[in-house]
Amino acid sequence: MRVSALIAVVSTLLPAMAAGAGIAPSPPDNQGRIMSGPAELIPTSANLGFNRWIDGFRGRALAQGISAVTFERAFRGVDYNTSVIEKDRNQSEFTKAIWDYLDSAVSDSRVSNGKAALRQHRRLLDQIEARYGVDKEIVVAVWGLESSYGTYRGTTPLIEALATLAYDGRRGSFFESQLIAALKIVQSGDVDPRQMTGSWAGAMGHTQFIPTSYLAYAVDFTGDGKRDIWSDNPADALASTAAYLSRFGWNKGQPWGVEVQLPRGFDFGLTGERVKKSPAEWAALGVRGVEGGKVPNYGAASILMPAGARGAAFMIFQNFHVIERYNTADAYVIGVGHLADRLKGGRAIQANWPREDRALVFAERKELQERLTKAGFSTGGVDGKIGPNTIGAIRAYQRSIGMIPDGYASLDILRRLR
Repeated sequence: MRVSALIAVVSTLLPAMAAGAGIAPSPPDNQGRIMSGPAELIPTSANLGFNRWIDGFRGRALAQGISAVTFERAFRGVDYNTSVIEKDRNQSEFTKAIWDYLDSAVSDSRVSNGKAALRQHRRLLDQIEARYGVDKEIVVAVWGLESSYGTYRGTTPLIEALATLAYDGRRGSFFESQLIAALKIVQSGDVDPRQMTGSWAGAMGHTQFIPTSYLAYAVDFTGDGKRDIWSDNPADALASTAAYLSRFGWNKGQPWGVEVQLPRGFDFGLTGERVKKSPAEWAALGVRGVEGGKVPNYGAASILMPAGARGAAFMIFQNFHVIERYNTADAYVIGVGHLADRLKGGRAIQANWPREDRALVFAERKELQERLTKAGFSTGGVDGKIGPNTIGAIRAYQRSIGMIPDGYASLDILRRLR
């Protein structure tokens, strides 16, 4: 913990705080801490501001149907978690290049472990696939990326993490809504608050559901009366993931995407999710599968080039956007989809990547947007996110200096703008 983020515990202040909240305090234990009682709320955190926030949040939670008993049980022993804040502050600073991400996400060990998981749970996965119509390899691929097939489910106490993030305020309303949902999960009896653990940002269980998604989509596949995504048995978690993807329109038998080759002279202005054509229309423009044949008619598709003209190109279909509901990052969606393909026996991505490049860090992405806008190529704002407006601005700049207009936010583009 960072000492600067904490205020020293003064045991004599805690009873006064409790009295101010209308709660009868218990006597301190032999370490100077206040003992928990059945009808009290005395957080042990050293951050007094955090304690006051919990006191105020209690009223909001009770107004949304959380019982006093549930609230007090869930918050007993909750502390201000500085490690959670540190991770939240640093998460956007560095981004992996897509090839580095895929090297890990679809590593040989991840593929072999995924095939082993398919064999071990084949009967369960066949039942889930039959009920929800979601390919079992996709479900296992999500499981592989989210928790390495249940190996790393996260050990951070969820109530504490969400309360810390809600109090911190950077995305306070979002995390408070997740905290309310987590309390509803506890109140339903699905999990004891001490067993409700997960990632620092509030994702839980084998396939890392956030609490609001859990409430809306988690299922009790085993029929034991609980939607248990935390225990060693992955049945409810895997079924919940399939139910989630099914709810958002998974089309069984349709690929997420297909690696393709683009012809010389291809109009890179046609790439991106906003342009959709049938595979036949793309074939008429010279787009082919990596083995040279036309891509079958799986439905309307876009061309995605996550590393620009020097990297792999994919024809992506509706199922790509379904996986996006789990995580909007293109690298994540490609990781899940490609891992699922490998679990089915498919080949590795055939194209090379520009491995001599590196991904821009957050400050550089903001600088890129600022410099593009200053040069007359508006990005529609400066937020460090490389979305359609920024890609369009990069393309316009590239055309203006005679480069291939692939819209790729590279370090080379930033250096040219400097």
